[in-house]
Amino acid sequence: MRTLRQILSRTAARALPVLLVAACCGGFPVFAGGAPSTNTLAAPPSAAPANLAPAEVTNYTYQVVNTFPHDRGAFTQGLLFHDGKLLESTGGYGKSSLREVDLATGAVLRKRLVPNEYFAEGLALLDGKLYQLTWKEGKAFRYDLNADPKTFQPDGELSYTGEGWGLATDGHWLIMSDGSSTIRFLNPATFAVDHTIQVLKGGVPQERLNELEYVKGEIYANIWQTDWVARIDPTSGKVVGMIDFSYLLPAADRTATTDVLNGIAYDPAGDRLFVTGKNWPKLFQVRLIKK
Repeated sequence: MRTLRQILSRTAARALPVLLVAACCGGFPVFAGGAPSTNTLAAPPSAAPANLAPAEVTNYTYQVVNTFPHDRGAFTQGLLFHDGKLLESTGGYGKSSLREVDLATGAVLRKRLVPNEYFAEGLALLDGKLYQLTWKEGKAFRYDLNADPKTFQPDGELSYTGEGWGLATDGHWLIMSDGSSTIRFLNPATFAVDHTIQVLKGGVPQERLNELEYVKGEIYANIWQTDWVARIDPTSGKVVGMIDFSYLLPAADRTATTDVLNGIAYDPAGDRLFVTGKNWPKLFQVRLIKK
């Protein structure tokens, strides 16, 4: 989810051998030729996680429908689509920000820097208010989306316990991940936890839930340090689908700073799904295909 140094600082919560493999391999599988950059491109096959339960979980791959520019310097932590534009939270101490981005060009239309002592994380929009998490600081920033067309007007701060990773909304609750298998449903006015679900894949807790998006009655969650996105039933917590995004970013577009897949946005009006990654130069509109 973060840089190697930040990864190693979290070994109390995760096994060191797994982290070293993921970090040394760059968080993505090697594909010598990369995927072609043409539209409507089908993904190559990839092995499913070992604990996937075929009887309970539907596997998906993807087709690339369209490709858009994305700021390679954006360490994407939260992403959403609103009114024809993207809203994005980027992380990093001393470089976290909240942005409004033109989809077609990738140009940043509005930007507000987060104070240097905060590492920004997930982002959600509810009733005209933007909510932006921080990683370890236990604080969420709230902004009025429409108060100022040139910037994002602060509209208060809220507190929570533990780490903040991903944030989404079902139109009523704010839905938050913290890197574990637990998802919290928060009161947007107070950030008080109303209820939680444990995410289970084939009866096994699914850890490392990262960036979230609410899509057609399901929670989509990036699984940190993998190319997989889980589709989660928000009532039962069961994983009902797994999307394999292996090889989405072509090898030719990767550099030493390219990080993991992270960032899901959904356009309900156009029924469009977008995905990107941390420090990726491209954002992809994709169509899901059952394997």
